[in-house]
Amino acid sequence: MSRIDHMKYLEGMENIGSEIQDEVISAMNGYTPESFTAADVRNALDSDICTPENYMALLSPAAEPFLEEIARKAMSERMKHFGNSVYMFTPLYIANYCENQCVYCGFNCKNKIKRARLNAEEIEKEMQAISASGLQEILILTGESRKYSDVEYIGEACKIASKYFRVVGLEVYPMNSDEYKYLHECGADFVTVFQETYNSDKYEQLHLGGHKRIFPYRINAQERAVMGGMRGIGFAALLGLDDFRKDAFAAGYHAHLIQKKYPHAEIAMSCPRLRPTKADETINPRDVGERQLLQVICAYRIFLPYASITISTRECERFRNNVIKLAATKISAGVNVGIGEHSDSADKGDEQFEISDPRTVSEVYKAIEEMGLQPVMHDYIYV
Repeated sequence: MSRIDHMKYLEGMENIGSEIQDEVISAMNGYTPESFTAADVRNALDSDICTPENYMALLSPAAEPFLEEIARKAMSERMKHFGNSVYMFTPLYIANYCENQCVYCGFNCKNKIKRARLNAEEIEKEMQAISASGLQEILILTGESRKYSDVEYIGEACKIASKYFRVVGLEVYPMNSDEYKYLHECGADFVTVFQETYNSDKYEQLHLGGHKRIFPYRINAQERAVMGGMRGIGFAALLGLDDFRKDAFAAGYHAHLIQKKYPHAEIAMSCPRLRPTKADETINPRDVGERQLLQVICAYRIFLPYASITISTRECERFRNNVIKLAATKISAGVNVGIGEHSDSADKGDEQFEISDPRTVSEVYKAIEEMGLQPVMHDYIYV
């Protein structure tokens, strides 16, 4: 079966001609984690500024025996730039229709799951219920389907969200810069895109169909979002799809290059591992245990000291509590990853993945306080 070339843009996809993709892929391909030594890790820990080479060392296998020291350095950076604040938000899935065929995802268009799309009235009920919990930041998510979740539909969701929340984020399919501009005008503040894996060959094997198959269009999404006026942009690799050390390096280096090119943009990192899905319950993180995940998160913090780092409900309560003390600065709470589960309406659509931390907003808020940290619902005031 012949498939579309995953490295060529399709009609209608904006090509901004950015140099960043080549820089990221070249640096990642030149990274050999096993070549770093304990001396390289010691040099990285002793340096005041974390260079890309230091970052490589901190992600290497040689750094694992230094994990406690790495965590202490990460915690120092966290306190220096964020104090004891922990920002809280929740995701809202408004549709799970998808046109992509990603072998690891519960929303895969070939999967036999219950599909749903909330209408404007249902979206408003969900947002009212979430707002009543005290949260002031929301992340709107859809499956990647322009047919069922077109730009105007997402824009209407942003307009509704703006009535209830001070900060509105998006995790939807990649768009052109003019479409990001429209969504920003509708009330969206930031955009997060998971690259999944930065290994283009592996990417091709995992994404068998749909617009998501086009590797360069996805990797340049954050830059197009900044060009469209978005205040903040988020980056992530889905750890466990390929060599997690190289993917983590590429995600952080990608964010680093965007920050250098667009210093006004707010940078954020997410740290997802693979989770089981209803479509394939055998899917689990490959060779990414909690120690390895902590190593990645602490390396992100040291290399990108000003970046927000989110820890999601893919991870358990114990791990999330520990990591917000050390390196992460943002945590989700009251999470439901199905369609229509926040309000009194019945569950309308299946989940993308299974969560590990089902705590309510008040439970997470209390846990943060008990750790001597300060839960923060929002950090923006519009006048």
